[in-house]
Amino acid sequence: MEKHNLRHEFPEFEQKIHGLKVVDNHFRRLFDDYHEVNNEIHRIETGAEATADETLNQLRLKRVHLKDELYEILKQA
Repeated sequence: MEKHNLRHEFPEFEQKIHGLKVVDNHFRRLFDDYHEVNNEIHRIETGAEATADETLNQLRLKRVHLKDELYEILKQA
């Protein structure tokens, strides 16, 4: 199973990601939330943690929304 690391997802924004994490508290909070959700999904998908399919789907949807919001911030920065 592949982890959806933001640096892997948006390699063209690697410098912006680092810079925004340092100076933008809102971006940092979204970034941390994204990675927390992403790690939880990865644990479920690899069998390290069990959960209902509905819960996994809700987590995936949350990850997509966070990723979209982070992408919008990165485009505007």
